[in-house]
Amino acid sequence: MKYVLVTGGGGSGIGKTVAASSIGVILKACNPYLNTDAGIISPAERGEVFVLNDGSEVHMDLGDYERFLDVELTGDNDITAGKIYQSVIDKERRGDYLGKTVQIVPHITDAIQEWIKRVAMIPVDGREGPPDVCIIELGGTIGDIESRPFTEALSQFSCRAGPKNFCLVHVSLVPVINVVGEQKTKPAQYSVRCLRDLGLAPDLLACRSTTPLNKNVKEKLSQFCNVPVECIITLHDVPNIWHLPSLLKDQKGHEAILKMLGLACVAIEPKLDEWMKRTTCEHLHDPAVKIAVVGEHPYHANAYHSVFEAIRHASVACQRRLVVNWFPASDVVQETAESPDLHDKAWSLLKCADGVLVPGGFGHVEGKILAAKYARENNVPYLGICLGMQVAVIEFARSNLGLKDANSGELDAGTRHPCLILIPEVNPEMVDKLESAGVSFVGMDETGQRMEILELPSHPYFVGVQFHPEFKSRPGKPSPLFMGLIAASSGQLDTESTSLGLGNRPIPMKVLSGSSFGYPSGRKDGLLGLHSSGAALAR
Repeated sequence: MKYVLVTGGGGSGIGKTVAASSIGVILKACNPYLNTDAGIISPAERGEVFVLNDGSEVHMDLGDYERFLDVELTGDNDITAGKIYQSVIDKERRGDYLGKTVQIVPHITDAIQEWIKRVAMIPVDGREGPPDVCIIELGGTIGDIESRPFTEALSQFSCRAGPKNFCLVHVSLVPVINVVGEQKTKPAQYSVRCLRDLGLAPDLLACRSTTPLNKNVKEKLSQFCNVPVECIITLHDVPNIWHLPSLLKDQKGHEAILKMLGLACVAIEPKLDEWMKRTTCEHLHDPAVKIAVVGEHPYHANAYHSVFEAIRHASVACQRRLVVNWFPASDVVQETAESPDLHDKAWSLLKCADGVLVPGGFGHVEGKILAAKYARENNVPYLGICLGMQVAVIEFARSNLGLKDANSGELDAGTRHPCLILIPEVNPEMVDKLESAGVSFVGMDETGQRMEILELPSHPYFVGVQFHPEFKSRPGKPSPLFMGLIAASSGQLDTESTSLGLGNRPIPMKVLSGSSFGYPSGRKDGLLGLHSSGAALAR
């Protein structure tokens, strides 16, 4: 097994996950059998909680791995300090250590290494057989006290893996001082020094900067960081993260990594033609499609990360330039708006939207109800996810059944008309009334008791779902529900044949037929051919 470890220094949020994912993309083009170990250290309140197919709730970075590499991870791919410590405590309670003193070294560090080796052998891309390469991301910033057990474990692990079996890619910051326009190397030098102090040495330096590194800057980094010039890669600012694999390819990053792993013999020119089409169409296409997202955290860029990515996947597939207008649901209601100006702005954005999306959440229900009402009454395409579906039910009961105090029993225990209850969500006693008034519940669970999908057949596109389709959307394979929203919002959805007309290439859709959602046809799997699996490091 070959291992690629991705670390970061010089600051948080510099793009380790995207760098590690991009490495996975270009390595898949070179035909080794790849396993992605999404190792992350994730403090609380760092954006959305991503839900994996096995139900595990993990850091949002694992969602980026799944989207970039089109793989399916499990909870074991997310290695947290809590999981490691709990496993060691459980062993101690069972007597596995035979009464010995349990310490950070060797017990915690050994547990980390054993977890990595175990999960690294589990394929995540659907192919058979053990992977050839495992990519590990160590989250956080090098030098953080919380990550010390992990860095010690990985230092030991690099020695045990042996020559040609371990490659360390260090992502660091090379800021530009605006006053003089000079690229400063000290942050990168310092983070590499911290890395070496912890027993790890970089094989490849990936430098985040606003502009490509100058030749003299690369030479200086090479001298002071002890890394060959050809192993110093620039990850400069680009219009979107889909450009990153191309940056690595153009600078021969894949060749450097494969050479360090003794896999130079399998290196081929990465085929990124289909991938690169996505990097340009997002900016070139007109007209624009405007989507209003009525949520709770519009000022936290990562709160609805997967929702935004799913909208973007669909807009690229529909060849439309995407404009997303986020605003808090509280501003839709005059009494709860932060100011009259923000209330007016929210309604202005809502009324100029081509489509409305209400994602999952927990509060500001009345504002979301008004958004659903506006979309329904004005034939504006609407997609409600989780709470977005529930507010659509409440709004319809109030407006079309005359139940003015209809609400969720969870939100208002005293309501006389609980159209939603904790289990099974939509009140079974209300289903027939809602359907007789025009709602169609086209998807339900296997018991037939829990309503999972609703639509309004009389509306151009009004769909609510209890689940989260955004977690399954991929570049080149967008979620059909988001495809339906964007297509309807841009006048491309043929409601009679439920197909999308994209130029001369109609894409069949099963958006409105129960729980059978079809993906667009014609996509080829195995973009780059490398087999992958994964594990994650988190404190």
